[in-house]
Amino acid sequence: MFLENLQFSFNATVPVFLMMVFGWFCDKVGLLDEHTTSKLNKFTFKTTLPALLFADLSSADFRKVWDTGFVLFCVGATLVSVALAVGYSMLHKDRAERGEIIQAAYRSSAAVLGIAFVKNIYGEATMAALMIVGTVPLYNIIAVTALSLTSPEKNKSRKALLLDTLKGIATNPIIIAIALGILWSLSGLNQPVIMSKSIGYLGNMATPLSLIALGASFKTREAKGKTAVTVGIAFMKLVLFCGIFLPLAILAGFRGEKLIAILVMLGSATTGSCFVMAKNFGHRGTITAFAVMLTTLCSAFTLTTWLFILKTLNYI
Repeated sequence: MFLENLQFSFNATVPVFLMMVFGWFCDKVGLLDEHTTSKLNKFTFKTTLPALLFADLSSADFRKVWDTGFVLFCVGATLVSVALAVGYSMLHKDRAERGEIIQAAYRSSAAVLGIAFVKNIYGEATMAALMIVGTVPLYNIIAVTALSLTSPEKNKSRKALLLDTLKGIATNPIIIAIALGILWSLSGLNQPVIMSKSIGYLGNMATPLSLIALGASFKTREAKGKTAVTVGIAFMKLVLFCGIFLPLAILAGFRGEKLIAILVMLGSATTGSCFVMAKNFGHRGTITAFAVMLTTLCSAFTLTTWLFILKTLNYI
């Protein structure tokens, strides 16, 4: 039983991280450069990931898969995680870096790793999509609030930044795809074969391309200084939040795909988009870049461990 559970855990996590290692290797040998990786990230974000989410949701019976309690749990866990991240950031003397600490500590790579893990284990990402419904809008709203309030650039209009971010949420391709997928599911219409196959082709590219791009974006030279504070961020991101909320999720009755989606929401690596947003708000980005790197590296081991524990206890 022990070896079977360990094999299950490795089978779920190792392929995901091997794709990231492959992306990193491609960057190192020159098969991918920074410009190409940036374009690949944008391509997956705007086309293949939305196609995957639309395909999964539009083909599901949304009235049956919708779970209000699950979505509310994701929202509540996110808000409490943010509160804990704010408390941790207050221990840091440099006020201008507190926004980076808050964002890096709570904001997961839900769209990329969340979909990859759930898809790898269960073959579909419906519950990951529901998790994204409850978290991604919050992720963005809280990030812009934290970063703008602590921004070193005092000349920027916080109102303008907030409006730009809200506009970004409303035009987010992933959120739009989820909304369209839900509407199509509720309509009860059958998809034409040409449409379903074309969207399926795009969706099938989402996981490998996004993981390769994430690995190619991994820059070891960003790990300069800020070790202590970043180790604290990694501990919160990969261990503390899971230790608090996974038992609560189990007590709430979540199992299987829902529990995996919650695990990834809580314990996956800090998303690389945190760095872009931090820089856009005038922050140095050093802490954010190091947090992305460290949590990505360590999550290969922590996620495997959490999966092994859940599998051993027969919760997944």
